[in-house]
Amino acid sequence: MNGPTRDLPWGLQCARCMCNGCCEHRRINWTAWHQGSILALTYLAYTCYHLTRKPISVVKNVLSLNCSNLPVPADIFVNASNRDTWCDWAPFDTEDAPALLGMLDSAFLFAYAVAMFFSGFIAERVNLRYFLSIGMLASGISCYLFGIAKPYNIHNLWYFIFVQALGGIFQTSGWPGVVTVVGNWFGKGKRGLIFGVWNSHTSLGNILGSLIAAAYVESDWSLSFIVPGVVMGLMGFVIFLFLIPNPIELGYSSPASLGYRKIVTNSSDDDSFDGGYESHSVNEDRVIYRCVYREQLTTDNVANERSETSPMLSGHRRDHNTSHNSAIDFIGAIKIPGVIEYSLSLFFAKLVSYTFLYWLPLYIAATTTYNATLSADLSTLFDVGGIIGAIAAGIISDYSGMSALTCAAMFGLAFPALFMYDSIGNTSLGVNIVLLLVGGLLVNGPYALITTAVSAELGTHPSLGENSKALATVTAIIDGTGSIGAAIGPLLAGLVSQWGGWHNVFYMLMCADLFALLLLSRLVYRDIRLYVQRRRIIQM
Repeated sequence: MNGPTRDLPWGLQCARCMCNGCCEHRRINWTAWHQGSILALTYLAYTCYHLTRKPISVVKNVLSLNCSNLPVPADIFVNASNRDTWCDWAPFDTEDAPALLGMLDSAFLFAYAVAMFFSGFIAERVNLRYFLSIGMLASGISCYLFGIAKPYNIHNLWYFIFVQALGGIFQTSGWPGVVTVVGNWFGKGKRGLIFGVWNSHTSLGNILGSLIAAAYVESDWSLSFIVPGVVMGLMGFVIFLFLIPNPIELGYSSPASLGYRKIVTNSSDDDSFDGGYESHSVNEDRVIYRCVYREQLTTDNVANERSETSPMLSGHRRDHNTSHNSAIDFIGAIKIPGVIEYSLSLFFAKLVSYTFLYWLPLYIAATTTYNATLSADLSTLFDVGGIIGAIAAGIISDYSGMSALTCAAMFGLAFPALFMYDSIGNTSLGVNIVLLLVGGLLVNGPYALITTAVSAELGTHPSLGENSKALATVTAIIDGTGSIGAAIGPLLAGLVSQWGGWHNVFYMLMCADLFALLLLSRLVYRDIRLYVQRRRIIQM
């Protein structure tokens, strides 16, 4: 510890007071302890964000159920006391229910996409503990407001649209906040693996949200929203009590395991390596950015190694006393090499992922004989595959150093996987399970890699020079662009499924994966070229 702390969370102050008495004779690695707690808190926080997004996809099965269309008298399945729970819930009891439910999805996702760009701008300039805790509390309230429509007998379509849009706005506090906090505490080493494991919170939140919603969907669908909303609010309070957004607030120096030295040159050849470092050079547009790996660079080390002709960017944040610790603007962020390509690729990747997120339970129920509960439970296997895919993509990216090629390969394999699921996925329960796992792995793997490790890498790109606060802004630009695709996908799925059937929905998704692959082609070529250059250097 390097001096007094400031604005220490109340919960952590109480924990330290209690721990001082019982641990005073023990040697504790407080840095590792704090890093572990940051991973746990941000993991649980974003799990709750997705926990509150998932119920709508499960409840669609009962909101859109028209009792008059049942093949046998409705009272066989629905008694008089719970008829309003099961079916005929206006305004979703008509033939155009899929389109109306698609409007709810779009209200949430378009509001999310637009607000995300502003959210990243705000996150760079405020205390992330307050930013996340307030956002989580407001998101929980929004989810709760959707649920109380049943006990208060609300049937106005604009009420549901308003609540969904409100939830989309507040949910944008999550991603820029948690990614920036984790980026503040962890350096470059094994970032893909750390983010890959950590990113499983998205799939876990979807799974828990589906299970909680499925537990109440056939008895009282209002609880499918109220329970996740309450959990979200409580977790927001925990974040307020314990989260420490930046190690500097505890007196630690930033874990700057990666620095960059920029050298303008007319040659593509490597200069000699600095003694005592393991380094390699990347030649982009006649500017070499030399990556310098160390276990930890303190602020004094950075100051000593930086000069006017060779500025050193240590990590993604400098010491809080550095005068150049300013936040980047929007135009500066999109000029970072790779931001535009990854943003557009994520547009199509999230179009596919969120179509599954919002429509998979209904698709399973429509193409099989499974009921609403079993369809919701089965859909969670897609997210289980997503957890495996995120970890696999992170490991491959760390090992190869080729994030673009990793994403492109998964996009390419997702094309036949989606075709097979549409063709033979409903033949048996076993085939459905296997193809859901494979599809989730290949669809969510590259999506997870782009929104985590790639975003963090671009947010600390050497071209930033003295401007170090870019991580939340870059993350928001990439995820915001992807969220526009996430908004369009479910809307198109609702329209296409109504007019052209589910087969055409899958053709749409396969084309989206192909576009995501093609948009990365320039970056894939650069990855391969740099890999060849590194091999030549090693062989010299």
